[in-house]
Amino acid sequence: MRLAASRVSWSAGGGDILKDVSLSVEAGEFLGIIGPNGSGKTSLMSLLSGIRKPRSGEVLLDGVPIGALGRRTVAQRLALVEQQAETGERITARQAVELGRTPYLGPLSPWSPDDDRIVDAALDNVDMADLAGRIWHTLSGGERQRLHIARALAQQPRILLLDEPTNHLDIGHQIGLLDLVRRQDLTVVAALHDLNHAAMFCDRIAVMQAGRLVALGRPRDVLTVERIRDVFGVDVAIEHEPDGGCHIRFRPGRTPPERRTAPAVALATTGT
Repeated sequence: MRLAASRVSWSAGGGDILKDVSLSVEAGEFLGIIGPNGSGKTSLMSLLSGIRKPRSGEVLLDGVPIGALGRRTVAQRLALVEQQAETGERITARQAVELGRTPYLGPLSPWSPDDDRIVDAALDNVDMADLAGRIWHTLSGGERQRLHIARALAQQPRILLLDEPTNHLDIGHQIGLLDLVRRQDLTVVAALHDLNHAAMFCDRIAVMQAGRLVALGRPRDVLTVERIRDVFGVDVAIEHEPDGGCHIRFRPGRTPPERRTAPAVALATTGT
């Protein structure tokens, strides 16, 4: 199943958040989206999921505009794990994961043993089976995030969208979760903060800067010293590995892009 954005733009609060972004992800591919805070990663994920409608352009799911598909149909094909998704209900960890089966339930298709089996497998996959009976609000942020992943897996999508999925996880669970996702028979799009995670797990990487797509390609082609300096405002050294991978070592001393560019914007405005 193919997911594509064709020249999508989106605005909020009177400002342009995304500007003429086009990209596609092919069946079975792991596409990473990286960029500094405010670059448009989360907004792009919300458009790709169909939660938000672009101001212009369109998002296509297997060639069909996602807005033309019913929410139930979209939910059976695509699952989104957001950065922050909470509930005020008093539910258990297992009940939170059972919500992933909602797109398949109805008057003629009640809960079945197959649903139980799918939920059990999802809990096992994220190493949360032993906490299935715990109340949601007693769980740590990392445990809740793992349950969000389990809920998405229980949804049995063809495409999995992850918006900064390793937030609140310790390093072991960060690597374990991305490895788990990588091994699923899924098409994956993940917004990531850690450039080394993107280099390690992604087939291709899309780089966002100020609402625009500025690079798209294989990790070793996209993650260059010059581009990382320009987009993130940090100096790095990059070690290329024989298998085509790369490892990034950061050097302190650079100012983040938003702080570096603010005075320049002010001067340019004054001079016009």
